[in-house]
Amino acid sequence: MFFHRKELIRPVKVGTPNPKFGLYLLEQFGGATGELTAALQYWVQSFHVEDAGIRDMLQDIAIEEFGHLEMVGKLIMQHTSQKEHHKLHDVPLFALKGVGPHLVDSQGSAWTATYINEGGNVVRDLRANIASEAGARQTYEALIHQCDDDGTRKTLVHLLTREITHAQMFMKALDAMGKLTDPMFGTIEPDETVDVVFNLSQGEDMRGPWNTKPFEYIADPQPKGGMPPKTSNPDDEKSSSGAVAA
Repeated sequence: MFFHRKELIRPVKVGTPNPKFGLYLLEQFGGATGELTAALQYWVQSFHVEDAGIRDMLQDIAIEEFGHLEMVGKLIMQHTSQKEHHKLHDVPLFALKGVGPHLVDSQGSAWTATYINEGGNVVRDLRANIASEAGARQTYEALIHQCDDDGTRKTLVHLLTREITHAQMFMKALDAMGKLTDPMFGTIEPDETVDVVFNLSQGEDMRGPWNTKPFEYIADPQPKGGMPPKTSNPDDEKSSSGAVAA
């Protein structure tokens, strides 16, 4: 059961409308890193989670993201519904589709469910969510750098801040499970190469915590798989290219 309160969770007030900036804002409405993507991603993930606390956290954040989608939509509406309506002609998308938000990104590409990252495993999903929050935070920072309206900037800074908060919450949940720094999860045990790293970028080789103990560093890795079996395709054309082995 859902309820919608007409009051916004935070004030949204644009001082100087700018349809071109409204176009940029579509990235966080119908774009890959946008609020609709986040809201649906966390909500769908919550159905897979057995832990009641983590499920509740995902649902709370999902609903907050729907509130953020509303805020972004109100920003776009205020930036595009202005008295100088002719300015919309500078932005063909709004001139053709009308004012306000639409389910497209800043390039006019339609929102798609392929943006949603969920996989039915709580550890995998929480890690994906940290990356999603980082992507959204980066987009908000780019928007803030392009914005010269104080009211809009204030709203965008709040939205950026909440992305950081959500990432912290996901990290705390992983930590509580002992999976914040443990890369292994699931039910399949890895093979013997789990702690082996290969030096496959030749030149000025760099060493760091990613290829020193507890890892075994292979400075000059050699192939151990042998040659693959010859290709056999009974439906292939029986012509010879004339190629010979070197």
